[in-house]
Amino acid sequence: MIKVAYSDIFKYDVPERHRFPMQKYPMMAERLLAEGTFTPANFFAPQLLSEDEILTTHTQTYWQHLKHQTLPAKDARAIGFEMTPRLVERERVIAHGTYECALFAKQFGVALNIAGGTHHAFADHGEGFCVFNDVAVASNLLLARGQATQILTVDLDVHQGNGTAHLMANEPRVFTFSMHGAKNYPFRKQASDLDINLPNETGDDAYLAILMDTLPRLIAKVKPDMLFYQSAVDVLATDKLGKLALTRDGCAKRDAFVFTQAKAHGIPVAVVMGGGYSENIDDVVEAHCNTFRMAKTLYE
Repeated sequence: MIKVAYSDIFKYDVPERHRFPMQKYPMMAERLLAEGTFTPANFFAPQLLSEDEILTTHTQTYWQHLKHQTLPAKDARAIGFEMTPRLVERERVIAHGTYECALFAKQFGVALNIAGGTHHAFADHGEGFCVFNDVAVASNLLLARGQATQILTVDLDVHQGNGTAHLMANEPRVFTFSMHGAKNYPFRKQASDLDINLPNETGDDAYLAILMDTLPRLIAKVKPDMLFYQSAVDVLATDKLGKLALTRDGCAKRDAFVFTQAKAHGIPVAVVMGGGYSENIDDVVEAHCNTFRMAKTLYE
């Protein structure tokens, strides 16, 4: 059974017209249930990331600032959300949900977090709507607990996974692959194990051709026994922040290819959502939901 991480805490209160579309989380869960893609049995409420689990990836100083709400104002501004105890709790739930998805993926082939993909968080600070780096935390936990030996992260957000690249730079058991807009945030990129910088207006055909050429070669080289897939939809032509000009169908074909490759090689895949900033929130929700529909089609 495909398992989906969801909690009401995913939706955090933000000011009206805030660029981050928080409403997408409950909308996705409601749509997937209403249309019958999933039933309540598919959903699970993630646990809370413990302090020890946080410290596998993030510094003690950063954690203490978050825990005691003493983060400097400029650091909170870099994250982009009002700093509250509820935000910290939210991020702990999201990150643990990604780890739990990895465990469910080992059992069922695939599992998906309705949130997650907080790839801009570094060891000692957060930025770009990211507090804890969920994929890095989950990777470190899997490796430390003997639940994976070689991990491949496939980050297809329009923005480079700079935090993940930096955190995993000295961990040979995690291969970081980021395919993103060259002229987009973060403007100071980190070095992933493989970065593909795409020009504006890349479009479906060129994007899919590059992915289809790259991913099979990476799987053959890395030989992962776990794959984290950041399936962001800020690659859409409708996105306010992305400029890659993909269609919704192109996004769905991208998802299908990643899933098909993982399944063909028997690699469990844990999926995190990442960004999506189209003016019409339904464009975001529908494209995200397509990722879940594709998983169901290919794995059930």
